[in-house]
Amino acid sequence: MRDDFLSTPLQFLRGVGPRKAADLKRAGLISVEDLFYRLPFRYEDRAHMQPIASLRAGAKAAVIGDIKSARLSVTRRRGFKIFNAVVGDASGAIRCTWMNQPFLADILQPHLRVVIFGEVKLDSSGLHLLNPEYELVTDDISGVHTGRIVPFYEKAGSVTPNMQRKLVRFALDQLPSEIPDILPVELRVRLGLATRRAAIEASHFPPNDASVDQLNAFRTPAQRRLIFEEFFLFQIGHAWRRQAMSAEMKPFVPIVDDRIRAAAAQILPFKLTAGQRQASKEIVDDMRRPHPMHRLLQGDVGAGKTIVALLAAVVAMENGLQVAFMAPTEILAGQHFGNIARLLSKSRFRVDLLTGSTPGLQKHTLHAHIERGTTNLIVGTHALVQEGVSFHRLGLVVIDEQHRFGVAQRAALRAKGLHPDVLLMTATPIPRTLALTDYSELDVSKITDLPPGRTPIRTTVKPESRRDEIYQLLRDELDRGRQAYIIYPLVEGSEKIDLKSSTRDGRPSAGRDLSVIPRGAPARTDETRRERARHARVRRRSDPYSRVDDCGRGGCGCAQRVGDGGGACRAVRSFATASAARPRRPRPVGVVLRAALSVALDRRCAGAAERPGFDERRFRHCRT
Repeated sequence: MRDDFLSTPLQFLRGVGPRKAADLKRAGLISVEDLFYRLPFRYEDRAHMQPIASLRAGAKAAVIGDIKSARLSVTRRRGFKIFNAVVGDASGAIRCTWMNQPFLADILQPHLRVVIFGEVKLDSSGLHLLNPEYELVTDDISGVHTGRIVPFYEKAGSVTPNMQRKLVRFALDQLPSEIPDILPVELRVRLGLATRRAAIEASHFPPNDASVDQLNAFRTPAQRRLIFEEFFLFQIGHAWRRQAMSAEMKPFVPIVDDRIRAAAAQILPFKLTAGQRQASKEIVDDMRRPHPMHRLLQGDVGAGKTIVALLAAVVAMENGLQVAFMAPTEILAGQHFGNIARLLSKSRFRVDLLTGSTPGLQKHTLHAHIERGTTNLIVGTHALVQEGVSFHRLGLVVIDEQHRFGVAQRAALRAKGLHPDVLLMTATPIPRTLALTDYSELDVSKITDLPPGRTPIRTTVKPESRRDEIYQLLRDELDRGRQAYIIYPLVEGSEKIDLKSSTRDGRPSAGRDLSVIPRGAPARTDETRRERARHARVRRRSDPYSRVDDCGRGGCGCAQRVGDGGGACRAVRSFATASAARPRRPRPVGVVLRAALSVALDRRCAGAAERPGFDERRFRHCRT
């Protein structure tokens, strides 16, 4: 019975109709247990009543008193009404005003006792409360919305915070005094944690003597108990996952001997740092275990993570295994491919590159090499996780900038091998990465030092008022022959996001002509514009709806009707603009007359050909 109530759908609670149940479901609230674990995000102290005479403008206060008078006023604005009520206690009275809530005339009637909470305002008529929250007083003044420390919840569709407050109070009143506790009794007693039932009650409706500051900081004993419970379940789930993964066995366990050590030493272009040597040792030792490796390699930019990953790849390839090296972008994948191919140029291993832009025939050939095993190391992007890619003996998966890949993408690449080792690399761990490291199946290796000769990176933050100092720094660096670049949040402006863009806000800076080229876009020079204009040909310029030949650039959409309000491509528009700006010589009268006569004859021929008894000899001048 106790378990049944926690799993009761919310639609069966009193006051929850189909619409509210649908809104609660969209917010992730399906059962009573879901409702209990949607905790308040803020608390207000409405437990301490103040005398009306002590109220001051600008302060939030709760008062209790009798309704002396109430009146509903009609305004000049159609359908807009104002309800005024005067609430008084032994010390005085104050006016309360509610805008456009005429139904209150049936609720707040004279001689009723009420608790009012709101912000005190001051105008020409004196102190008053505007749109305060109210609650009628029964024998027990500890209500739901006033007279206590009141919780506030996020709005869920049509379900307001007040509705959720009443719903939680009703569900707590129906909750049995004893419910199953997730935490073991020994653990709860040892840590001095409250029971589950008491923690839920005190987190939603804390006692009036509780500290509001501690409640808003989520540091009360009841809140800490629920936080501990969430982390406890989180760790238990990841412990089960780690145990399940420890049961997996690799079909091919790499070995390391003197021959493999010599092969790895031959590709090193420099001496490893102490951090690189330690990270390499941890990774190789993990690869030699019978269970699959799941390790995160963390290091700053320039710390040498790629060479450490390449040493692990050499160990795998020397054992007859394939290596997949996945990067988030084609540019980064191309850089990795160039560096790895250069370092392995004298070895017997074949390195290939597979991205989304790889031509179809070449892609088909690469798929065949990967499936046969002739490709030892494949560098690529998301194309590596496509269904058409099959590996012969995938033994190591290296993922660079792992936080830019989804969980499903990383799992799909792992699934292409028989429990392969997985090495993740990142220079900027994100909160999910930290959580996986601390609580899940990932082990971590850190490269804490930089190779010799690397200049330390210095980061400086300047406010907008000191922008001129940044421009002066750019001038100084450019005068020394160095380079500089400016990064904008967006390439092109957006109406939905109020951020600067390189095309709209980019301008010559620091007194230099710094041309702004959007990322991924080719530089547009006068020569390329003229070339694009030469490739765009108008078939019949006399017809405003003529079509345009494809300019050969591919996908620019030039083969459209010019008259369709900007349907022509940029090259045609540039060509038309340049032609309009160029002065034209007047055409001879004879040329104009011949053109007009040709059009008239065309129309005459077309009409004559449709009439019965058409004689071709009379219309020999007609063009076929």
